Amino acid sequence: MTIPTNDVYAREVVMARVGHLIRRKQQEIERITRILRACFDPEQVQAPEPGQIRRIILIGPYARKSWYEDRRTIDFSDYELWIVVNHPLFKEECCWNRARNVIQREIGNRCAVALDLYSKADVRIAKAERDTFILDRIEAGITLYRASRHAPLHPRERRR
Repeated sequence: MTIPTNDVYAREVVMARVGHLIRRKQQEIERITRILRACFDPEQVQAPEPGQIRRIILIGPYARKSWYEDRRTIDFSDYELWIVVNHPLFKEECCWNRARNVIQREIGNRCAVALDLYSKADVRIAKAERDTFILDRIEAGITLYRASRHAPLHPRERRR
């Protein structure tokens, strides 16, 4: 199967970024990324600019290649995703309720999903203050989506 060159958000490209994981985990992470992009609801808040997800970054055990899954004890690593939005108002929970509900419905109890929300301003401040907690995780994380680099979702996917 060939990947269209104009769609740098092709499923296979995102899954290749987490190629160190088993296929099921790759598919789940890709699906979560697509849900976040499709279900982000910036209309829930009034802001001086249209809402946009700037980056989605996988951090934690799945990015560090130290994840674990023990079916016997039902013990497993969580998916930890950091989402950077273009304005602090879009960090409000109401913008993410729909995405969280769809993720819960589709991923269910197979794995917990933790979302941490940051604005571009938060990242700029972290850089200015040399906040190693934030900067180290961004550096070590795997960027699953970057607005400046990836194609937008097809309108059909946004409606789902």
